Amino acid sequence: MTQYTIFTDTGCDILPDKLAEWGVKNIDLTFHKEGENREYTQAEMPTKQFYDNMRAGTVYRTAAANAETIASAIEPELKAGRDVLYVCFGSGLSSTVGTAKLTASELEHKYPGRRAVVIDTLCASAGHGLVLWFAVEAKQKGADLDGAAKAVEDAIPNLCHWFTVDDLVYLKRGGRVSAAAAFFGGMLNIKPVLHVDDEGHLIPMSKVRGRMASIKAIAKKYAETALDPEHGVYFISNGDCPEDAKKLESIIVSEFGNHAALITDIGPVIGAHSGPGTLALFFLGSKR
Repeated sequence: MTQYTIFTDTGCDILPDKLAEWGVKNIDLTFHKEGENREYTQAEMPTKQFYDNMRAGTVYRTAAANAETIASAIEPELKAGRDVLYVCFGSGLSSTVGTAKLTASELEHKYPGRRAVVIDTLCASAGHGLVLWFAVEAKQKGADLDGAAKAVEDAIPNLCHWFTVDDLVYLKRGGRVSAAAAFFGGMLNIKPVLHVDDEGHLIPMSKVRGRMASIKAIAKKYAETALDPEHGVYFISNGDCPEDAKKLESIIVSEFGNHAALITDIGPVIGAHSGPGTLALFFLGSKR
């Protein structure tokens, strides 16, 4: 069986040490401060500093990976005789996957007999990370490249993303809510509950008053739709609010006895759009 290497990018919000443990190689997506030209990778700015800067008023913008960055990462594997499976940040939120598919096709022509498979996860943050985990798990169990790819593709239609944010101003910047909604939401302590739809877009689903109510609303979605609430794998990600992540887990544990397989930080690539205080839950459900 031909050896293959699994790649991902920093849209998955899985920390580098965990990716190394999984045997996954990472492609850096970048971000920059509004008004500055310097591009940062996630490793170049501590997550706590990033969110503190946002709270102080710094606005960050993000950039998709370009062809040169992607080629420089995966070409050495193909050159060495190993195939590539790139589990990519979803096209609903980033253009990276389109660039990756074109680059992979060009490299396959350059290295006949080698394969570079790019999967559009239609996912973000640790939802992307969770479908990546299914590829890693399949590989650990002996699956070939096609088997690992199928594990991802089978999970995507049922990969639920439910999340809330602490301040609507960041969603306003991205056009997800209106300026008026952000203003009055802040005045009235309104917290939105959102999900990622079948096309990978962020969709507001409901509004509740108060942070604890929003956390309970996310947990309720798990209770209502999780395929295996007592034993299924779920991930939680948070934008510098680890206490809230533990609260969310504790609600699920109290009802189903099921602990999160992973609680991880939302990095700058996602956090630039969602802001500090974002809390998200990812699991396989009866519907996305």
